[in-house]
Amino acid sequence: MHFSLAAADALDRLLRDAARQIILPRFRHLGAGAVRQKTGPLDLVTDADEAAEVFITEQLHNAYPGCLVVGEEATSRDPSLLGRLADAELAFVVDPIDGTSNFAAGLPLFGSMVAAVVRGRVEASVILDPVSDSTALAVLGHGAWEVAADGSRAALHVAAPVPTDQMTGAASWRYLSPELRDEVLPNLRLVAQVLDFRCAAHQYRMLAAGHCHFVMFNRLMPWDHLPGCLLHQEAGGYAAKFDGSAYRPGQTTGGLICAPDAASWQNLRNALLGS
Repeated sequence: MHFSLAAADALDRLLRDAARQIILPRFRHLGAGAVRQKTGPLDLVTDADEAAEVFITEQLHNAYPGCLVVGEEATSRDPSLLGRLADAELAFVVDPIDGTSNFAAGLPLFGSMVAAVVRGRVEASVILDPVSDSTALAVLGHGAWEVAADGSRAALHVAAPVPTDQMTGAASWRYLSPELRDEVLPNLRLVAQVLDFRCAAHQYRMLAAGHCHFVMFNRLMPWDHLPGCLLHQEAGGYAAKFDGSAYRPGQTTGGLICAPDAASWQNLRNALLGS
């Protein structure tokens, strides 16, 4: 099967339903005990994350009987889900609330993400900003666009290439090895500006809309990056792992750099990681 534009629009509606019914009513109204640590103080989960993922998962199973759903919270409980992703006939990766730390702090900078993976190939993705009620949506081979709250659409295009010292972007160094930190952090001075929203959903949307030139990540959990990578690709961008190989479903290590084109990627990679 191939994922159609109509099917992608249905994913869009599903995320908006989850936001309206579950996520937004809890935003800035999380009660005592509604925010918990998973692996530590920088890794949080809320009642809203868990309830939204259950809702989205149930709706996906109803619409696509037999599909595999790899949700962030479900995988925390059952890590074996990751190993089934690359070979599944049809799978969905789901991040119900990306930017949970922002959500828990009452900051309106979080998103919901889903990607459809057909036999190991990402074919559609949707990234919702619940606060603005707008989505960034991509379908393999059909491009990327933003869908506003009123249903109007605008095509997304990555920024034009510029020299490395004029590039702006997001660099997440939290999961870099100590050796890579020692190399990358001093080299960030070689670009024009570095930011981090604590939210991959918004960083990928910013990238695909041409408002920055690059993103760099080290840990590659599929719910964080498969939706954004397809969006970036369909908006005209180029992405590869640190070693130059393609990023594929099921991979969680090896780092990732997204840039406007292959030449920009190589120049940025050389500047940050050395040639």
